[in-house]
Amino acid sequence: MSSRPEAAFVLVLLQATFWAGAGISAFPFVLAGEVYMAGLGLASLLLAGVAVALAVGVVRRRRRARRWTLVLEWLCLGGGVLLLVAPIGANRGPVSMLTNIALPVAVILLLRGKAMRRHLEMVVPAARLELATS
Repeated sequence: MSSRPEAAFVLVLLQATFWAGAGISAFPFVLAGEVYMAGLGLASLLLAGVAVALAVGVVRRRRRARRWTLVLEWLCLGGGVLLLVAPIGANRGPVSMLTNIALPVAVILLLRGKAMRRHLEMVVPAARLELATS
């Protein structure tokens, strides 16, 4: 049995923690008068919640969760690449590279491929059979 879903679970939870931290840290700016930061903070917290739900689905070997997690990680990777190439003054240090590029790439590499799809197809029916008999 492969431990790739568990590794992806940990990485997606780590990513969700970063988004939750960003969401919570946006709220003091609302008190200072920047009201649009409330929407950005809520959006970050919502994204963190979705990521946690997807991570739980991946560790439970749900094919739909795997598919949506891959979509989310490709979007994050695309956004990270745009931050690197756009001349907007974004941080290009090692922490930014790890969180915006390396983390989504690691999750994509863990969840991609026919072997992972086959693994999910074999495990899910067996888990449902156990639930039906208990």
